[in-house]
Order: sequence, then C-alpha cells, then structure tokens
Amino acid sequence: MGEEVKENLKRQSTWVRGLYMLLFAIFYSVAEIVMFAIVIFQFIHKLIKGDTNARLMELGQSLATYIYQIIQYLTFNSNYQVYPFGAWPKGEPSELKKLEDS
Repeated sequence: MGEEVKENLKRQSTWVRGLYMLLFAIFYSVAEIVMFAIVIFQFIHKLIKGDTNARLMELGQSLATYIYQIIQYLTFNSNYQVYPFGAWPKGEPSELKKLEDS
C-alpha cells in the first residue's frame, strides 16, 4: 500500500464519520417505517373524513426533510449532522425551496 492510503486509513475523522453514518443509517430505517405509518394513517383519514389531516401533513413534511438530510449526509453531499445531533427540520429542505422560488 502507498503511504497516502496508509495515512487515509489512519485518519480518525473518517472512522468517526463512518460510525455516524452507521447510526444515521439506522435512524433512516426507523424514519422509513414511521413515514409508511404516516402515509397509511393519512390515507385512512382521507377515506373517513374526506380531507387530509394538517398535523399529519406537517409531520410528514418534516420527516421527509429529515430523511433527505440523512441521505445527503450518507452520500457525502453534506457534513451537517442531523437530529439528534442537530435541530429537527421544519418544512421543506432549503435547497428545494430555492429551486421552487426560481
């Protein structure tokens, strides 16, 4: 192995990020299950009441943003550590808001 590869393997920050990535992958799996439950409950609410539940819509949006933030972190597109190490997201991701406004 080259010296550069050895140095990269010894870099503690990469290993720490790897542990965070593993943790966030677990959070992603849980969030996926919760999102599925929200979808089912919202559909049932629509069938029974005839309209959507605003609180479920808000929760679904923030959870979708959370899932998006996790994926951004896992794919190295962001260094922002999401909830529980950062704030819980509110609304759409800021990147999507910028695209919609233009």
